[in-house]
Amino acid sequence: MQASGQNEADEEEVRRLRWSCRRGMLELDLLLDGFLKHGFLQLDARGRETFRRLLDYPDTTLLQLLMGQMQSSDKDVAHVVQHIRNSARRSS
Repeated sequence: MQASGQNEADEEEVRRLRWSCRRGMLELDLLLDGFLKHGFLQLDARGRETFRRLLDYPDTTLLQLLMGQMQSSDKDVAHVVQHIRNSARRSS
């Protein structure tokens, strides 16, 4: 029974985050929405919190990180960025 409740909570979290993933750049929209669909729920609690923090980054910084043009000195951010990039490769 608890697993069903957890699944509902996970789905609700993804729905809420979807709005934060809507950005001004199509590339970001595609990367972030794809990750929400195919990778976000695989993150642990720390990874999910880091992803939410990553969504506060300016679009240009976020795009540079996701495209590999910039590296984060924050190891948690670098880890989640790598998950997003891997998710994009698997879904393409």
